[in-house]
Amino acid sequence: MMIRIFPYGAIQFMAFDQYKKVIKKQLGISGHVHRLMAGSMAGITAVICTYPLDMVRVRLAFQVKGEHKYMGIIHAFKMIYTKEGGFSGFYRGLMPTIVGMAPYAGFSFFTFGTLKSIGLSQAPNLLGRPSLDNPDVLVLKTHVNLLCGGIAGAIAQTISYPLDVTRRRMQLGAVLPDSEKCLTMVQTLKYVYQQHGIRRGLYRGLSLNYIRCIPSQAVAFTTYELMKQFLHLN
Repeated sequence: MMIRIFPYGAIQFMAFDQYKKVIKKQLGISGHVHRLMAGSMAGITAVICTYPLDMVRVRLAFQVKGEHKYMGIIHAFKMIYTKEGGFSGFYRGLMPTIVGMAPYAGFSFFTFGTLKSIGLSQAPNLLGRPSLDNPDVLVLKTHVNLLCGGIAGAIAQTISYPLDVTRRRMQLGAVLPDSEKCLTMVQTLKYVYQQHGIRRGLYRGLSLNYIRCIPSQAVAFTTYELMKQFLHLN
Protein backbone atom coordinates (compact mmCIF):
# COMPACT_ATOMS: atom_id res chain seq x y z
CA MET A 1 0.00 0.00 0.00
CA MET A 2 1.98 2.92 -1.39
CA ILE A 3 -0.04 5.50 0.55
CA ARG A 4 1.65 4.22 3.74
CA ILE A 5 5.17 3.55 2.42
CA PHE A 6 5.88 7.14 1.30
CA PRO A 7 5.10 8.91 4.62
CA TYR A 8 6.60 6.06 6.68
CA GLY A 9 9.96 6.13 4.88
CA ALA A 10 10.10 9.93 4.77
CA ILE A 11 9.30 10.32 8.48
CA GLN A 12 11.70 7.57 9.54
CA PHE A 13 14.80 8.84 7.72
CA MET A 14 14.05 12.50 8.51
CA ALA A 15 13.51 11.67 12.19
CA PHE A 16 16.71 9.58 12.29
CA ASP A 17 18.85 12.52 11.16
CA GLN A 18 17.16 14.88 13.63
CA TYR A 19 17.34 12.50 16.60
CA LYS A 20 20.99 11.75 15.81
CA LYS A 21 21.83 15.46 16.00
CA VAL A 22 19.86 15.95 19.24
CA ILE A 23 21.40 12.90 20.94
CA LYS A 24 24.91 13.96 19.98
CA LYS A 25 24.39 17.61 20.97
CA GLN A 26 22.23 17.28 24.08
CA LEU A 27 23.48 13.99 25.54
CA GLY A 28 27.02 13.99 24.18
CA ILE A 29 26.60 10.43 22.87
CA SER A 30 28.11 9.56 19.51
CA GLY A 31 29.35 6.57 17.53
CA HIS A 32 27.50 3.26 17.40
CA VAL A 33 25.26 3.90 20.43
CA HIS A 34 23.69 7.07 19.09
CA ARG A 35 22.84 5.28 15.82
CA LEU A 36 21.01 2.59 17.78
CA MET A 37 19.13 5.14 19.90
CA ALA A 38 18.28 7.48 17.02
CA GLY A 39 17.18 4.57 14.81
CA SER A 40 14.86 3.19 17.50
CA MET A 41 13.30 6.59 18.15
CA ALA A 42 12.89 7.27 14.43
CA GLY A 43 11.16 3.93 13.90
CA ILE A 44 8.76 4.57 16.77
CA THR A 45 7.95 8.06 15.47
CA ALA A 46 7.22 6.76 11.97
CA VAL A 47 5.03 3.94 13.31
CA ILE A 48 2.89 6.23 15.48
CA CYS A 49 2.35 8.66 12.59
CA THR A 50 1.37 6.00 10.03
CA TYR A 51 -0.20 3.23 12.16
CA PRO A 52 -3.83 3.80 11.05
CA LEU A 53 -2.72 3.29 7.43
CA ASP A 54 -0.97 0.07 8.41
CA MET A 55 -4.09 -1.14 10.20
CA VAL A 56 -6.19 -0.59 7.08
CA ARG A 57 -3.54 -2.27 4.90
CA VAL A 58 -3.58 -5.40 7.07
CA ARG A 59 -7.37 -5.59 7.08
CA LEU A 60 -7.60 -5.24 3.29
CA ALA A 61 -4.81 -7.76 2.71
CA PHE A 62 -6.46 -10.37 4.98
CA GLN A 63 -9.70 -10.40 2.99
CA VAL A 64 -10.31 -13.49 0.87
CA LYS A 65 -12.11 -13.61 -2.45
CA GLY A 66 -15.89 -13.59 -2.04
CA GLU A 67 -15.78 -12.34 1.58
CA HIS A 68 -15.00 -8.65 1.16
CA LYS A 69 -15.93 -6.87 4.36
CA TYR A 70 -14.18 -3.68 3.23
CA MET A 71 -14.82 -2.15 -0.19
CA GLY A 72 -11.70 0.01 -0.21
CA ILE A 73 -9.43 2.23 1.87
CA ILE A 74 -12.06 4.88 2.72
CA HIS A 75 -14.69 2.24 3.54
CA ALA A 76 -12.23 0.38 5.79
CA PHE A 77 -11.48 3.60 7.69
CA LYS A 78 -15.21 4.21 8.20
CA MET A 79 -15.95 0.64 9.30
CA ILE A 80 -13.08 0.47 11.81
CA TYR A 81 -14.02 3.88 13.23
CA THR A 82 -17.73 3.08 13.66
CA LYS A 83 -17.48 -0.58 14.69
CA GLU A 84 -14.32 -0.72 16.80
CA GLY A 85 -14.41 2.20 19.19
CA GLY A 86 -13.50 5.28 17.17
CA PHE A 87 -9.88 6.37 16.91
CA SER A 88 -8.72 3.73 19.40
CA GLY A 89 -9.71 1.08 16.86
CA PHE A 90 -7.01 2.33 14.50
CA TYR A 91 -4.33 1.81 17.17
CA ARG A 92 -5.13 -1.75 18.20
CA GLY A 93 -1.82 -3.58 18.51
CA LEU A 94 0.21 -0.37 18.67
CA MET A 95 2.20 -1.39 21.77
CA PRO A 96 3.72 -4.61 20.34
CA THR A 97 4.41 -2.69 17.13
CA ILE A 98 6.33 -0.03 19.05
CA VAL A 99 8.15 -2.65 21.13
CA GLY A 100 9.02 -4.52 17.93
CA MET A 101 9.88 -1.44 15.88
CA ALA A 102 12.37 -0.10 18.44
CA PRO A 103 14.83 -3.00 17.98
CA TYR A 104 14.00 -3.40 14.29
CA ALA A 105 14.68 0.20 13.27
CA GLY A 106 17.43 0.58 15.86
CA PHE A 107 19.38 -2.45 14.69
CA SER A 108 18.74 -1.58 11.02
CA PHE A 109 20.40 1.84 11.35
CA PHE A 110 22.99 0.51 13.80
CA THR A 111 24.05 -2.39 11.56
CA PHE A 112 24.10 -0.31 8.37
CA GLY A 113 26.04 2.53 10.01
CA THR A 114 28.52 0.13 11.62
CA LEU A 115 29.14 -1.78 8.37
CA LYS A 116 29.56 1.52 6.54
CA SER A 117 32.09 2.81 9.08
CA ILE A 118 34.08 -0.42 9.07
CA GLY A 119 34.05 -0.66 5.27
CA LEU A 120 35.24 2.91 4.71
CA SER A 121 37.93 2.69 7.41
CA GLN A 122 39.29 -0.75 6.52
CA ALA A 123 38.97 -0.79 2.72
CA PRO A 124 38.29 2.76 1.47
CA ASN A 125 39.71 2.20 -2.02
CA LEU A 126 37.85 -1.07 -2.56
CA LEU A 127 34.47 -0.20 -1.06
CA GLY A 128 34.31 3.60 -1.16
CA ARG A 129 34.25 6.48 -3.61
CA PRO A 130 34.14 10.30 -3.32
CA SER A 131 30.67 11.73 -2.63
CA LEU A 132 28.94 13.41 -5.57
CA ASP A 133 28.35 16.62 -3.60
CA ASN A 134 31.59 16.68 -1.62
CA PRO A 135 34.72 14.99 -3.02
CA ASP A 136 36.40 15.21 0.40
CA VAL A 137 33.80 12.83 1.87
CA LEU A 138 33.97 9.09 1.16
CA VAL A 139 30.73 7.14 0.64
CA LEU A 140 30.09 3.49 -0.10
CA LYS A 141 29.77 2.34 -3.68
CA THR A 142 26.20 1.59 -4.74
CA HIS A 143 26.52 -2.22 -4.75
CA VAL A 144 28.16 -2.11 -1.30
CA ASN A 145 25.32 0.07 -0.02
CA LEU A 146 22.84 -2.52 -1.27
CA LEU A 147 24.73 -5.34 0.45
CA CYS A 148 25.03 -3.50 3.77
CA GLY A 149 21.35 -2.50 3.67
CA GLY A 150 20.29 -6.08 2.99
CA ILE A 151 22.36 -7.44 5.87
CA ALA A 152 20.97 -4.76 8.18
CA GLY A 153 17.41 -5.68 7.22
CA ALA A 154 17.99 -9.41 7.76
CA ILE A 155 19.52 -8.96 11.22
CA ALA A 156 16.86 -6.49 12.37
CA GLN A 157 14.02 -8.66 11.06
CA THR A 158 15.32 -11.77 12.83
CA ILE A 159 15.53 -9.96 16.17
CA SER A 160 12.07 -8.35 16.04
CA TYR A 161 10.00 -10.94 14.11
CA PRO A 162 8.08 -12.50 17.06
CA LEU A 163 6.73 -9.05 17.93
CA ASP A 164 5.76 -8.53 14.29
CA VAL A 165 3.71 -11.74 14.45
CA THR A 166 2.06 -10.44 17.63
CA ARG A 167 1.26 -7.12 15.95
CA ARG A 168 -0.47 -8.78 12.99
CA ARG A 169 -2.58 -11.03 15.22
CA MET A 170 -3.76 -8.05 17.26
CA GLN A 171 -4.43 -5.89 14.21
CA LEU A 172 -6.73 -8.53 12.71
CA GLY A 173 -8.73 -8.35 15.93
CA ALA A 174 -12.36 -9.39 15.54
CA VAL A 175 -11.68 -10.89 12.11
CA LEU A 176 -10.12 -13.99 13.76
CA PRO A 177 -12.26 -16.53 15.69
CA ASP A 178 -9.83 -16.59 18.65
CA SER A 179 -9.61 -12.80 19.01
CA GLU A 180 -10.62 -12.86 22.70
CA LYS A 181 -7.36 -14.69 23.46
CA CYS A 182 -5.24 -12.02 21.76
CA LEU A 183 -6.28 -8.80 23.50
CA THR A 184 -2.87 -7.78 24.90
CA MET A 185 0.71 -8.15 23.72
CA VAL A 186 1.74 -10.63 26.46
CA GLN A 187 -1.49 -12.58 26.03
CA THR A 188 -0.97 -12.87 22.29
CA LEU A 189 2.68 -13.93 22.63
CA LYS A 190 1.73 -16.65 25.13
CA TYR A 191 -1.16 -17.88 22.99
CA VAL A 192 0.90 -18.13 19.79
CA TYR A 193 3.75 -19.88 21.64
CA GLN A 194 1.46 -22.36 23.40
CA GLN A 195 -0.51 -23.19 20.25
CA HIS A 196 2.29 -23.30 17.68
CA GLY A 197 5.68 -23.10 19.42
CA ILE A 198 8.65 -21.00 18.33
CA ARG A 199 9.47 -22.13 14.78
CA ARG A 200 5.87 -22.67 13.59
CA GLY A 201 4.41 -19.86 15.66
CA LEU A 202 6.61 -16.94 16.65
CA TYR A 203 8.88 -17.34 13.60
CA ARG A 204 6.35 -18.65 11.12
CA GLY A 205 6.82 -17.02 7.72
CA LEU A 206 10.23 -15.54 8.54
CA SER A 207 11.91 -16.96 5.42
CA LEU A 208 9.24 -15.40 3.20
CA ASN A 209 9.63 -12.14 5.07
CA TYR A 210 13.34 -12.15 4.26
CA ILE A 211 12.41 -12.10 0.57
CA ARG A 212 10.51 -8.86 1.21
CA CYS A 213 12.58 -7.08 3.86
CA ILE A 214 16.12 -7.71 2.58
CA PRO A 215 15.69 -6.06 -0.85
CA SER A 216 13.40 -3.44 0.70
CA GLN A 217 15.99 -2.34 3.25
CA ALA A 218 18.80 -2.58 0.71
CA VAL A 219 17.00 -0.21 -1.66
CA ALA A 220 15.85 2.08 1.18
CA PHE A 221 19.34 2.65 2.60
CA THR A 222 20.89 3.00 -0.86
CA THR A 223 18.28 5.57 -1.88
CA TYR A 224 18.80 7.42 1.41
CA GLU A 225 22.56 7.63 0.80
CA LEU A 226 22.11 8.77 -2.81
CA MET A 227 19.51 11.40 -1.92
CA LYS A 228 21.85 12.88 0.69
CA GLN A 229 24.36 13.42 -2.11
CA PHE A 230 21.83 14.84 -4.57
CA LEU A 231 20.54 17.26 -1.90
CA HIS A 232 24.09 18.26 -0.86
CA LEU A 233 23.77 17.01 2.71
CA ASN A 234 27.21 15.40 3.11
